[in-house]
Amino acid sequence: MKFKTSYEVISLIEQKKRNGIALRKFKNFMDSIGNPQFALKCIHIGGTNGKGSTSNDVAMILQEAGYKVGLFTSPYLETHHDRIRINGSYIPDEAIVDYANRYYDDWVSYDLSMFEIDMYIATQYFIDHSVDYAIFEVGMGGDRDATNIISPLVSAITNVGLDHMEYLGNTYVEIATKKAGIIKEKTAFITNEKKAECLSLFKSVCDEKSTQMIECDVPTNICIEKELTFDYKQFKKIKQPTLAAYQAQNASLAIEIVEYLRNHQEVVISDKDIYEGLHKAIWKGRFEVVHHDPLVIVDGAHNNEGMEALVSSLSLFPKLKIVFTALKDKPHHEMLEKLLTVSQDITVCEFDFPRAAKAEDIANGYPVTVISDYKQAIREAMQKNEVVLVCGSLYFISEAREFIMKHCK
Repeated sequence: MKFKTSYEVISLIEQKKRNGIALRKFKNFMDSIGNPQFALKCIHIGGTNGKGSTSNDVAMILQEAGYKVGLFTSPYLETHHDRIRINGSYIPDEAIVDYANRYYDDWVSYDLSMFEIDMYIATQYFIDHSVDYAIFEVGMGGDRDATNIISPLVSAITNVGLDHMEYLGNTYVEIATKKAGIIKEKTAFITNEKKAECLSLFKSVCDEKSTQMIECDVPTNICIEKELTFDYKQFKKIKQPTLAAYQAQNASLAIEIVEYLRNHQEVVISDKDIYEGLHKAIWKGRFEVVHHDPLVIVDGAHNNEGMEALVSSLSLFPKLKIVFTALKDKPHHEMLEKLLTVSQDITVCEFDFPRAAKAEDIANGYPVTVISDYKQAIREAMQKNEVVLVCGSLYFISEAREFIMKHCK
């Protein structure tokens, strides 16, 4: 099969689901082409929440220092191409078509999933364009994730939450065990996790693998006016272009990752690079302002821990109109209860997605308004002279964000 457009490629690979065979097929494919991933200097970042923001923070610091940086994240927000980028630029159509024309038959033969195919494309694209460093965000879990074929300079886990429990386990320790699969022999491991049982599990794995474990401190003097400012260790008055207090934790982990690389002579980075890189780090879809007059914020909080972090950042807005939906396999009632602690003006809606919950099921007796059509719900919310928060599934945020930016001028 010969492809002419990236649309043709993506339409086919998006149909390929997880094959659940513990990476065996993907490892066999990568071995058949010489394991190109080992040619890259990698940074591996996992966790339940914040791993995309942390990955982007690290990338921006490295770019500020003059390095060419590959970044692989998921899910996509604007286009499938934004999963794979170099110095902020998305992979072009012609690269996707070229790799598919060379390897599509092999992808089918090895029964690779979409995520595994994307992981291969990212790896090869970064090599072909001679990046200095490649940052890989874990898709889900860790031990069986497609990104876990790399040999990183350092690995990190933001935190452990109760998410994807049907795949990862029903307790924090069970989920932490899966995520700890990214910890490698004699390769430093850094975490922002604070729960004692998870830290104990991480420490045990690190000891078994003769690996140094570094725990992040808590950022201090967090302040939000026009942007976020905070202190972390010797770094004072760090600034980030966000109104979300929770981003201070993600940035702190990014600082620890960069500090480890700097202290071990893996990178040459100044303190100024760290300050400037973080000040330029914008992660779309996370407490992102997408409209002014009225102010509209979108946030992809999609589980209890993410919603707790989001709610903690909403004290700036005493009058708040919320539009919310979620996937049916998420704890949407618990998430809704958290939102009700900061606003009594909530509209629940739904969107066209196979795993999306019905608006009536989310509402289920709670004191909220039900408007099934998310576009109508957003339009009505924006008619009020209040701050509007649109939140829920990242898949929903992708659609809602595009709708607001294109059709709500």
